[in-house]
Amino acid sequence: MKMKIWYQSMSRQTSWGHYNVALRRILDRVKDPQTTIEVHGITKRGGLADQFHYLDYLESGEVMENVQTATRRGFDAFLIGNIGDPGIHACREITTMPVLGLCETALHTACMMGRNFSLVTINEKFTPRIIDNVHRYKLERRLAAVNRMTIDRINDLDEGFTKAASRKRIFDQFMKAANANVDQGAEVIIAAGGVVMALLAEFGVHSAAKNTPILNGIVSLVKMGEAAVKMNRIMGGKFLSKRLYYAPPGVDQIDEIREHYGDVYPTVPAGRKTASRRDAKKPATRRR
Repeated sequence: MKMKIWYQSMSRQTSWGHYNVALRRILDRVKDPQTTIEVHGITKRGGLADQFHYLDYLESGEVMENVQTATRRGFDAFLIGNIGDPGIHACREITTMPVLGLCETALHTACMMGRNFSLVTINEKFTPRIIDNVHRYKLERRLAAVNRMTIDRINDLDEGFTKAASRKRIFDQFMKAANANVDQGAEVIIAAGGVVMALLAEFGVHSAAKNTPILNGIVSLVKMGEAAVKMNRIMGGKFLSKRLYYAPPGVDQIDEIREHYGDVYPTVPAGRKTASRRDAKKPATRRR
């Protein structure tokens, strides 16, 4: 079954060179043979330090623009490959195709793997944001433990792909936190950061102490994305609910909205006002 998936990274290609090469390898390795995945990073502003709320906000605008582009280009799913799930609810409002986020998908997948899950976060700053996501998705009762690494400058993770000493330092920190989660009763471990996920996948790290599985969120996101596309086709395009929360403006409002915001909501047809103008411009047909 052919499908075309947009993978939205929050990294700037020139700042995360080794990570982006590794990410491409991982995606090609785990996707179905007939799946095409396009990777898009941040190109306009930022793409470097989204652990900070304001910088994440500045970058999220490009994500929302890209989901509109992906919709117009006929993609089958839009995957947000960032643990913060930036813009996920707005993106679902914009389009009709499945939109999956790295964090939400990993959390729900972990709930199918064990009775509880745990998080290994990258640093102290990032930790509350990921815990906020757990609460947003109403899964706090399944969260067994959270322990963190101490990598404040997240760009330092990129060296782990090419420098053995850097990789050892990163993995030592990760495993220390993961094993602390195991000691606190965790049954599944989630690496709460896309670059760390890529490092673990690239070097085949899949378990912590006591044979506790480490869920790789990138793999989960791709496979769940493919499953969502298949379900969407079976369900006649109704995978993404447009009832209430993800409902876009109706045709009675869309003209006024586009007048002030631009060409937004590509899935909403033109309103009566625009349609009337188009009809007026059509040449009259002669009666015979």
